[in-house]
Amino acid sequence: MRVVSLLASGTEIVCALGAGDWLVGRSHECDNPGWVRSLPRCSEPAFDISVSSREIDAEVSRRIRSGEPLYVIHDDLIRDLRPDLIIAQEHCRVCAVTPDDVNQNCVPMLSLNARSLNDIFDGIVSVAKALGCEEQGRALVRCEQQRLDNVRARTAGRRRPSVVVLEWIEPVYAMANWGPELVEYAGGALALGHKGEHSYAMASENVPEADPEFLIVAPCGFDLARTIEESSRLREYPWWNKLTGKVALADGNLFFNRSGMTVSRTAEILAEILHGEIFGTPEEGLHWQWMG
Repeated sequence: MRVVSLLASGTEIVCALGAGDWLVGRSHECDNPGWVRSLPRCSEPAFDISVSSREIDAEVSRRIRSGEPLYVIHDDLIRDLRPDLIIAQEHCRVCAVTPDDVNQNCVPMLSLNARSLNDIFDGIVSVAKALGCEEQGRALVRCEQQRLDNVRARTAGRRRPSVVVLEWIEPVYAMANWGPELVEYAGGALALGHKGEHSYAMASENVPEADPEFLIVAPCGFDLARTIEESSRLREYPWWNKLTGKVALADGNLFFNRSGMTVSRTAEILAEILHGEIFGTPEEGLHWQWMG
């Protein structure tokens, strides 16, 4: 089978199922495991994403209002790759390529939709079914669930500190979808968030009003280096110096905002931040760090 994955989490799932050799193309966001970067890129952002989070948000809003695309899809390349299956997502038109963006040319399309951990696990099974290895997919889900249960067991009985996780900086977006479930597994009490719902822009003053013991900043699509770079903009908010809790910066791209094979590791990172629990190798300095 020949698979083009236009979704980073879809690419992770295909590889975790042992079917990475079937991948013939990827999106510009697919980066895990690292070797997939050598695959042909079948999509690109339609505008400059190196600008600030405020400018990115303004351009996304403008394009949505005007009906302009957020992504450039290389339809000719996809056709030349002759895929038997294309993987995309229908959950959020901003975060990744959707089926409406793609000229399918009668190629079967598998569209994933993740608002909860159960949705993510259902997506793993759906990909496995499409690849003809359903039982392997169900076994993979059981492993991920066991890993999450281990995080919950390691943090059980501890005081649950209040937490706010930001998945965008300007404007402020609080963690949503499956993220609040991960905070619960990690032994935290989410002070702002939208479990099972889309995130949305909110008044930045909501953050100091929530008075979190931990503020975790993990913008969607930003790795740790980009998060560190962008974090200076937090200091421009009038309320910044009023915060009393600890502030951690994290890799939102690979972990906090990706609905694939990194969700259980994200729960482990959260437990490390909130409780100092280490699962194998410490993640501090690698995928998260304290903000000075």
